Amino acid sequence: MKLQQKFEYRRNLPHLQKADRPHFITFNTHKHFQLHPRERDIVFLTCLYYDEVKLELHAVVVMPDHVHRVCTFLRGLNGDIHPFAEVLNSIKGFTAHSVNRQLGRKGHLWQDESFDHVLRHEESLARKIEYVKQNPVEAGLVAKADEYPWLWADDMVDWSFVRTAEDGCATRTLNQLLAWSNRQSF
Repeated sequence: MKLQQKFEYRRNLPHLQKADRPHFITFNTHKHFQLHPRERDIVFLTCLYYDEVKLELHAVVVMPDHVHRVCTFLRGLNGDIHPFAEVLNSIKGFTAHSVNRQLGRKGHLWQDESFDHVLRHEESLARKIEYVKQNPVEAGLVAKADEYPWLWADDMVDWSFVRTAEDGCATRTLNQLLAWSNRQSF
């Protein structure tokens, strides 16, 4: 087995990545640009895209001017974890192009930097997920977390309708997540 790798890169803020540990990530829109429902749909589905491919997504919420994610980066076929910067840049780049094209605008959609950290032993993964889930409630957008359509967390999903792989593990795909989304009463 390979040794655990720790990646680090720095722009204006340090960004640490540790193998097999959950990360809490926040990225904000440029100059507090407000994402309307159609734009939040694009960002939300894009944030779900890499689940079980390059990362294990524990929770995500797309707010009008920022995104919170809790995830653990997975290992590729070579045993190395997928780089934080690669995954986040892909999400931010795709959503920026898609939203700008939809709105007929040009320019930045996201701030260059994200705020992120590796969850420490004293930090509970469940507490961070609950923080993400309560974000739209605290912002006054909904009365209960499960009323917010751009929120996803593992514990909010009933996977019983999803066919499982031969090994009994549910395989999450974008189509399955869309099916789950369509079953909700949003």
